[in-house]
Amino acid sequence: QVQLVESGGGLVQPGGSLRLSCAASGSIRVIYTMGWYRQAPGKQRELVAAITRGGLTNYADSVKGRFGISGDNAKNTWFLQMSSLKPEDTAVYYCYAEMVVATRREYWGQGTQVIVSS
Repeated sequence: QVQLVESGGGLVQPGGSLRLSCAASGSIRVIYTMGWYRQAPGKQRELVAAITRGGLTNYADSVKGRFGISGDNAKNTWFLQMSSLKPEDTAVYYCYAEMVVATRREYWGQGTQVIVSS
């Protein structure tokens, strides 16, 4: 059974930083893409950042220059470094991965809350 476990969310003041982590465990054969989505109250879930196994990255326009995604393929772990946080970054952040276990599909974490407020 595959599990994605997030950590690192919390309350931070505007302008502050947080680092989210996601660790995947289980009978994983290969991970193709790792990333983060977020969902704010009353809004649709949106892609924040993603990184491929080869290191290619993709960011939402709203976080470019402020967030950085990185991954450790050997440990099936990836990170989202968030800086210069704004109140509009407040959301539940979900890690996800496109991987092969039995077949190729997406897996999701349970979500971690990030609140940016003074």
